[in-house]
Amino acid sequence: HLDILRSIDLLRQLTHAGVERNAAEIAQRIVAMSSTIKLHLAVEDQALYPALQRSGNASLARMGRQIKATSQGDMGPIASAYDAFARRWNTAESLRTDEKGFRAEANVVLRKVYERMQREDRDFYPRIEEQEAVHADSAAPARIAFAGLWAGFFTLVYRCVCVGSNYLWCL
Repeated sequence: HLDILRSIDLLRQLTHAGVERNAAEIAQRIVAMSSTIKLHLAVEDQALYPALQRSGNASLARMGRQIKATSQGDMGPIASAYDAFARRWNTAESLRTDEKGFRAEANVVLRKVYERMQREDRDFYPRIEEQEAVHADSAAPARIAFAGLWAGFFTLVYRCVCVGSNYLWCL
């Protein structure tokens, strides 16, 4: 999350400094952020949710199923919107041609990405940590395996520090 938030902030700074002047770097940053977002989604789908299912903890497994269903329902449209945004604005020429369109679409799409990350950090990750703490007396091998995967997950996609609702200023 921190990498994604930093990328959004850098895009904002570059845009404020001038889209035409910074078009090449803005396009490059959009492409790079696409990779980070894809990695984040893949880690959740291929590592985190399966780990919750294999945790040996019925509450965590149930939570994993619920969150995966909710996440796929919520994140699908957001990921599609970002993908379309990234494909449209991944060249300096497209940015220079329609600076106003870029600014408008960036404000909508990047805000959705930001708000989704905030919800995950506020509603999702703390629930997993709470459940893991509640069931700390369960079998040690399962706890160690889960903790290792959990640490690996955070190493890959980081943990977003909530920076307030006004983080995303207009591009």
